[in-house]
Amino acid sequence: MVVRRRPSNPVRSNPVGEPKTNKPHSQPPPLLLLYLTNALFLAFFFSVAQFLLYRWRDKIRSSTPLNSVTFSELAAILSLLFSFIYLTSFFSIGLMLHPFLSSSSSSTRSSSSPSSEKDDKDEDRDTKLIAKPIQQAHSSDEDIVNSVVSGTVSSYSLESELGDCKRAAVIRRTAVEKVTTRSLEGLPVEGFDYESILGQCCEMPIGYVQIPVGVAGPLLLDGKEYTVPMATTEGCLVASTNRGCKAIHASGGASSEVLGDSMTRAPVVRFGSAKRAAQLKFYLEDPENFDSLSVVFNKSSRFARLQSIKAAIAGKNLYIRFGCSTGDAMGMNMVSKGVQNVLDYLQTDFPDMDVIGISGNYCSDKKAAAVNWIEGRGKSVVCEAVIKEEVVKKVLKTSVEALVELNMLKNLTGSAIAGALGGFNAHASNIVSAIYLATGQDPAQNVESSHCITMMEAVNDGKDLHVSVTMPSVEVGTVGGGTQLASQSACLNLLGVKGASKDSPGANSKQLATIVAGSVLAGELSLMSAIAAGQLVKSHMKYNRSSRDISNIVT
Repeated sequence: MVVRRRPSNPVRSNPVGEPKTNKPHSQPPPLLLLYLTNALFLAFFFSVAQFLLYRWRDKIRSSTPLNSVTFSELAAILSLLFSFIYLTSFFSIGLMLHPFLSSSSSSTRSSSSPSSEKDDKDEDRDTKLIAKPIQQAHSSDEDIVNSVVSGTVSSYSLESELGDCKRAAVIRRTAVEKVTTRSLEGLPVEGFDYESILGQCCEMPIGYVQIPVGVAGPLLLDGKEYTVPMATTEGCLVASTNRGCKAIHASGGASSEVLGDSMTRAPVVRFGSAKRAAQLKFYLEDPENFDSLSVVFNKSSRFARLQSIKAAIAGKNLYIRFGCSTGDAMGMNMVSKGVQNVLDYLQTDFPDMDVIGISGNYCSDKKAAAVNWIEGRGKSVVCEAVIKEEVVKKVLKTSVEALVELNMLKNLTGSAIAGALGGFNAHASNIVSAIYLATGQDPAQNVESSHCITMMEAVNDGKDLHVSVTMPSVEVGTVGGGTQLASQSACLNLLGVKGASKDSPGANSKQLATIVAGSVLAGELSLMSAIAAGQLVKSHMKYNRSSRDISNIVT
């Protein structure tokens, strides 16, 4: 039997000539009152039980005998007893009466006026009208656009109401043009899978931006060759990185090592005093407590594994930096869930802890911060290569001595004079951003991911060049977020790191981090050579200027 809810006094229009009949006001169902009563006693039972538990815990901490009961505790015990008696005796009374109430309701409907069946049909029809999708309620897209412009239909709800993501994007785009009175011609809307971004990548889409993707390589890294996809609108970038890859390949390739793998999240909590905040700091950093905290943290995911906890105090505020491995995911959501589990766990022993925010910027995400430069965040990678003297001369068009001197004065001394934070390089962010866009990474994390120090020195009696890049916070993943989009997934597949590693969880994301570092090494090598040889301006004038005549570029 379907139970329907009607307004207590429905108003219906009567045809002309029909007498108006007064219908009795419907009364609240007895079964509903019983359920509400049971729910009230159930809530009362648990609230009283929680009160007694808190009181007894305080007595245990203060060494107060449990048999010394105050008036409030005595009242709570009696309330708990009476609530328990009611719940065990009468909790199922509503279910027992349900068949009798149902039969009574059926007999009432059968003895009512003949119009009751018609009222049920009218109500079914009204319900269907309410649930009718918006595409049926409006005759055309133009009507929906007008509704969005007037505010009667929310722009953000078009996907859910229409059930068609592409149509929603087209309608929203038209509404934006109408409201702003500005044309969006040139911004493509066709040829994109809008369902793939629903709920994970971008809200309220009106189209997509075209970014050309080039390839550099092959990059010979750790004995494997990679063709590196780079999404960019800057001329010379792909060509320069490609030249660096050529020099590395001709010299026998580069090698890399992942020094660390730890995504971080740092909530900020507050206490009534600095002393109390210090007590939590000592508790968190005590090695004896780490195992129990790890169990709580690791419940968030089968890939999350707590690695470290560090805390810093500012007055009575405590900043707690959790670090954990996250498998093949970049891991921000994973570590945040683990941190929330730990905060809930700590609330039992530290009930006076006030959680101000799940992130207190001690993480530190999407910001240039010394803590990332020193401690690392995400993957910490070092990559090196020895470039032979003849390759430096023939491919890079410069000398070992010139590169070593330029690196010292530009990347090291010049950056120090500028007060750079993690910016002891020529243009690491160029390569990082291009690969991030191509492979579906979070482009805003280019900030800390581009932290890099480039080192160059002469080796083998000064004939060859040893070049290295050290990047302490490369934040990448091969699952989740933008990596699931078709074009970005194709670029990951080109690199052989698409999706999660079946053999060793986390292997694909680590491999991607080393590819990023190897590509940065190639980019640094080529740009520094161009500057040392005085070719920077000339190359940009050649490759970074628009020309419709292909013959001009060739010549």
